[in-house]
Amino acid sequence: MNKKSTLIYELKKLKKVYNNNPVLSIGRLQIHRGTIYGILGPIGSGKTTLLNILSGNDTQSEGALEYDRAEFQRSWLGKTKVPDEIYFAGGHNYNKSQIVKTYIDFCFPNKSNRIFKQYFNGSVSKRILPLKIQNLSPGQKAWLDTVFALESDPRVLIQDDFASLFDSEMQSIARKGLRKMNKNLGTTIILSSINNNVLRNFCSVIIHLENGHIVKVRSGTKRKQNNKKYNK
Repeated sequence: MNKKSTLIYELKKLKKVYNNNPVLSIGRLQIHRGTIYGILGPIGSGKTTLLNILSGNDTQSEGALEYDRAEFQRSWLGKTKVPDEIYFAGGHNYNKSQIVKTYIDFCFPNKSNRIFKQYFNGSVSKRILPLKIQNLSPGQKAWLDTVFALESDPRVLIQDDFASLFDSEMQSIARKGLRKMNKNLGTTIILSSINNNVLRNFCSVIIHLENGHIVKVRSGTKRKQNNKKYNK
């Protein structure tokens, strides 16, 4: 397998402009399969914009974004057709009037008991179960989004503002689940944060953004444990 065939994303001369204001400008960026990436930068650096474009929730103003060596398909109305194999945490279409526990029972009837024990046994997380989804705080909603992401089987998992609102137990569970997904399924994982400590001991590659530009790309503390190449 040659080097190019390991790419899952490639960005070339990509720009995003809002109201004549450039918010993202990336000359070239390659993202490889089966790797955990961290996008690090302060508020307003372009992290969310980049992840929205990678997930197909937004489109670039200029340049090219290739996913699996082809640009995203579009409908006749010009709307991006996002492949089902890309999972954007927070993008699930919840029934917001449902109680969290009831909704998890409905979505995961064969494994809901295991999910409750695995993700909702902590002093903070267990308080989420009896609440309506529409009444969750931002941190509680982020945890529910993470649970749904971890119980999915995507080829690519993207999560913005990873773990910033979690307690230490939630962070540990989330990291353990993502590592398992990456190792066992070969999932490419792309996370963003303003906090280097959240990403540096977890990601294989950290991309630093400032004012919409990539200022450096560094290896994270985590190293891939083997050279296995995934076909996901």
